[in-house]
Amino acid sequence: MTSSTPRRRHSPAVYRRRRLAVVLVALLLVGGVVAVVIWQPWRAWADAALAERPGASPSASASAPAGSTPIPTSPAPEEPSPTPTADAVDEDEDAVEVLPCTTGDVTVTAKVDKGSYGTDQFPHLSIQLVNDTEFPCLINVGTTAQTFEITSGSDVWWRSTDCQSEPSDQVVQLGAGQTVSSSTPLVWDRTRSSVDTCEGSRQNALPGWYNLTVSIGGIESVEPAQFTIR
Repeated sequence: MTSSTPRRRHSPAVYRRRRLAVVLVALLLVGGVVAVVIWQPWRAWADAALAERPGASPSASASAPAGSTPIPTSPAPEEPSPTPTADAVDEDEDAVEVLPCTTGDVTVTAKVDKGSYGTDQFPHLSIQLVNDTEFPCLINVGTTAQTFEITSGSDVWWRSTDCQSEPSDQVVQLGAGQTVSSSTPLVWDRTRSSVDTCEGSRQNALPGWYNLTVSIGGIESVEPAQFTIR
């Protein structure tokens, strides 16, 4: 028989190193599995694949935590608006807003019935309005918006508002190019007016030249109407 050489036993230090190596390998394997679970590289691949698809939103699908409902990134579809009928379109086209008359739209003229008055005659005062535009406009022609003033030089003899009673408003539509005048003239009794003499006696106007200016709806007459009294 051939004799064999007995195997040499390793020292205890070698066995300890081997056991340590096995433990390290096991730890590395466990750490790799944990890292894969945490990092989830397939999520990045899925995001990249979704990004290549038109209209995809990888951030919305990848960032939502487990168990939560993702918020929609596109707005909800709107309800279709009803199509207007032909009658509705016609009504909208015909509905034109009528604006208030302005100084540039209307010419206001002061009027008297005569150029000269005898000792027993009273001037009849009127207002004439002309819409100079191609569009209608609204104007207040009530007594609250009317003012008649008679002067002689720089001396104011009479104002219609000094002793006015129960003024009222009356808003009317002045048509395009329309001309209107006072339906009932205002009569001047040829006396000096004052808020202090509405119930008492007044000074009679002296013979001479006088000017009538008017205003209505905030628009003043362009030129005064001149007349004489004797």
